[in-house]
Amino acid sequence: MGEVLSQNEIDSLLQALSTGELDVDEMKSAPEKSVKNYDFKRPAKFSKEHLRTLEIIFEHYGRLLSTNLPVYLRKTVQVSVASSETVTFSEFTNALSNPVVLGIINFAPMAGDIILELSTNIGFAILDRMLGGAGKPLEKNREFSEIELSILDKIMVTCMQLLREPWKNVVDLDPFMERIETNAQFAQIIAPNEMIAIVTLNIKIGDVEGYMNACLPYITLEDIMDKLNTKFWFSTMQNASGENYAEYISSMIKRTDIPVKAVLGKSVVSVMDFAGLQVGDVIRLDSKIDDEMEVYVGNIKKFTALPGTSKDNYAVRITSVVREEE
Repeated sequence: MGEVLSQNEIDSLLQALSTGELDVDEMKSAPEKSVKNYDFKRPAKFSKEHLRTLEIIFEHYGRLLSTNLPVYLRKTVQVSVASSETVTFSEFTNALSNPVVLGIINFAPMAGDIILELSTNIGFAILDRMLGGAGKPLEKNREFSEIELSILDKIMVTCMQLLREPWKNVVDLDPFMERIETNAQFAQIIAPNEMIAIVTLNIKIGDVEGYMNACLPYITLEDIMDKLNTKFWFSTMQNASGENYAEYISSMIKRTDIPVKAVLGKSVVSVMDFAGLQVGDVIRLDSKIDDEMEVYVGNIKKFTALPGTSKDNYAVRITSVVREEE
């Protein structure tokens, strides 16, 4: 409400106008203050800087998907960030098709969940490829079977695990997949009027093109919103680039799973003996009871060991290491 003038102030103002001390035209031409409308139903919780940082994070995530998904699909995969925006959660769920592939992910250590939405045509193309097909989507969408959801669950878990590295400059994630939903009504992780950020990834598997949406609720990211800016992002990247690159590669290799097998012994039998083998028959091996076993890492002999048990499982105790020169 404007200030109320007293009678003396009104008289002084009228006198100034009559004497020419105040010019009415100058008063009219004074610049007005710009007023920006604010919609309290859609509070602006994500700034443009926040969205830009999220795009940088998911650009990195897209590169990881392009590298890792071809291992399972045996087909080229191209992923790129298409857009980012802020909407209410109800607007997001109302725009979903039925059926849809929704991965509900606990975003630990953050207090809340996020959603990875995979378009239906990409989901069926992945299933077709995983089951030996050419990777083509269905002409008409239908509900996913339990077996198909089990296969998609493994792919979605792989996609979820790849979130760790892009987010490491902001927070050390330990996410886990809570469940897969195909109906948006069963994916109400927050209130309908809560604000979310959506980052859309364009995915192309062979000739099939679709999308993946990352739904990021504000209440889940609230504790790290101050870190979602490009200045903080690039400062942490510069610190990381100063580390020894060889040590970084070494640490990544050390976390790689490799197959290890212990060979008890070998034998040679004729085809006739092999064809006549029955339950209870004994096959004599070329090793003695007190001989050491050969332990292979991949297809390379690396150790010798003695057999034994550990709790309720068979085990071996390493007795020597086989060097490359040996």
